[in-house]
Amino acid sequence: MALAEVTDDTFEAEVLGATGPVVVDLWAEWCGSCKQMMPAFEQLAGELEGKAKLVKFNADENPMTPGRFGVRGLPTLLIFDKGQLLSMKTGAMTKAKLAEWIAQTAPGAA
Repeated sequence: MALAEVTDDTFEAEVLGATGPVVVDLWAEWCGSCKQMMPAFEQLAGELEGKAKLVKFNADENPMTPGRFGVRGLPTLLIFDKGQLLSMKTGAMTKAKLAEWIAQTAPGAA
């Protein structure tokens, strides 16, 4: 499944305006850990379809949003629900750890 790509211009509508949980993966082309984690994130996006929206966000091409949320490293994952930031994690995670974090943070998404 191809993940939706969110930008500074679409963040408000796609993430903050969403009615359910949204997990945002902030990544960059040069980030090895980001690339390593992407297949697990894509698989999880398919598994959680209809329960949570998982999107990717290129932090190099869109610097406004990472600054807005105090992102200091990549990969950084953010969980939003109804426009509110529920949780933020920096660093690569396995698919199992990612699924566990999403389930704990946004129970309706699991």
